[in-house]
Amino acid sequence: MIITVSDIPITVYKKNIKNMHLSVRPPDGAVTISAPFSIKDATIMLFVRTKLPWIKRQIAQFKTQERQSAREYVSGETLYVWGKRYYLEVCLGSKNSLELSGSKALLTVRKNSTVLQRERFVREWYRSILKQEIERILPRWERITNLKPTGWQTKYMKTRWGTCNTVTKKIWLNVQLAKKTPECLDYVILHELIHLVEKHHNDNFKSLMNTYMPMWREIKKSLNDQILDYMEA
Repeated sequence: MIITVSDIPITVYKKNIKNMHLSVRPPDGAVTISAPFSIKDATIMLFVRTKLPWIKRQIAQFKTQERQSAREYVSGETLYVWGKRYYLEVCLGSKNSLELSGSKALLTVRKNSTVLQRERFVREWYRSILKQEIERILPRWERITNLKPTGWQTKYMKTRWGTCNTVTKKIWLNVQLAKKTPECLDYVILHELIHLVEKHHNDNFKSLMNTYMPMWREIKKSLNDQILDYMEA
């Protein structure tokens, strides 16, 4: 269900857990609460009101992050690939392609292609390079942790960098990780693998993260602080 407190929409999930968990998630500052089935709605509302100053600070932080302007996919714009900035150079050709050369991203598009068509191509290009990197590094983390999902997929997500279905043991990774620095993908993969054995972000989860990636908190902050696209979707 969704409740509204001080004009802030908050998604509430009732779960088989002992305590309430409050999150303000990137990139848009979406607010969610996980609460035990036994907790009354009035108690949740009271809890939210006690946390309002913190919630507002987190939302303000996401809203003030540097964002790229809306794209037209023309020469001079910038693309971020694995945390590096590239300047777009667009030319016409018989088929779409995108290649990185030095500080340039060479985008070849068909004549009369629309902004939407160019955007769709670039989005799928990001998906392609992310899949290649996942195929390269996921097996390493599987060996390190002795944890293996039943499968994985990529998709564009607005409020999560990754997600894990603890029932089917399948994980999803946000395509926009291809724009972030490489260690961010390592962090999210490890995060979702650990959810295979620990559903909640409790002390056990944090202990496992500390074991396999002692600097995970710094990487998490870096991931959430990095530049976001205007056209996140």
